[in-house]
Amino acid sequence: MAGGNGIRVATPLTREFREKVSAGDRLLLTGRLITARDQAHRRLVEALERGERPPVELRGEVVYYTGPTPAPPGRVAGSVGPTTASRMDPYTRRLAEEGIAACIGKGPRSPETRRVLAENGVLYLVGIGGTAALLGSRVRALRLLAYGELGPEAVYELEVEDLPVLVAYDLKGGDVFSHLARL
Repeated sequence: MAGGNGIRVATPLTREFREKVSAGDRLLLTGRLITARDQAHRRLVEALERGERPPVELRGEVVYYTGPTPAPPGRVAGSVGPTTASRMDPYTRRLAEEGIAACIGKGPRSPETRRVLAENGVLYLVGIGGTAALLGSRVRALRLLAYGELGPEAVYELEVEDLPVLVAYDLKGGDVFSHLARL
């Protein structure tokens, strides 16, 4: 259902939905996301490369590159802004092969990562940088899943309502950053 500020969609994101959306589409995500930043990505990939099952199921998940900060009084979470996605590029192939549905970060990705995402049917969504505290107000529940010793960089489950994101790379080759090549 399209809202005034975007297409409302519940997670998990089906393959049919991922094939239908286009770069530039605004989405309002509701449902489960998992968080993972650099150190959590490294640990997940190391576990997979050792032949171990990761501590969280990745298939079908939307992975949000964020590190939730402690909640202020009366809130479930503090800031949950997106981090620079290119820092996750070294790990993206392995997580894409595990079947993640989408990832959320900020900024463009390498050409190799774009290819890997498309080949594996993974959407790349961008969050709005600079609005981390506002985005935190969209979190309805937060639960530690793995690597608690990493603090905000641990893997958390977020339940969100109407989290605004933009489709940056679609599965048809669309790219909201394509204008940067001409600069």
